[in-house]
Amino acid sequence: MLYSYTIIALFFASLAAIAFMIGRKLALINNGKVVVEERVMLAPFLYFKEFKYHLVKNLRKYGHITLIALIRSYIKLTNFLKKTYQELEENITRWIRETHIKGERKEISKFLKVIGDYKQKIRDIKHKIKEEENL
Repeated sequence: MLYSYTIIALFFASLAAIAFMIGRKLALINNGKVVVEERVMLAPFLYFKEFKYHLVKNLRKYGHITLIALIRSYIKLTNFLKKTYQELEENITRWIRETHIKGERKEISKFLKVIGDYKQKIRDIKHKIKEEENL
């Protein structure tokens, strides 16, 4: 409610300010201190045909240049993506070959073996507890 009264008050204050500014200008004009000049409007586009010709010419030229730049960047981007994809594929296949010797995995470090054994022992203990408590 208070918000709407504030908006209405601001509206009337701005309306009064506009009326005051217009009144001051009218008073100055009546006193002769401000001279009103009448402007003669020439055709806004005196050379419209020439303007249109240059506009179309430049649009065609810059459109052509833009199209060529887009096509070049598209081709370069696709070639770059193909090249990086092939390199990535080669790296993955090389990594797979290195980690697998004649179809078998390399031996795991002792630390990882110990961790794996502990996990398996914990699973076995949990399974035994569940069997004993009939869960």
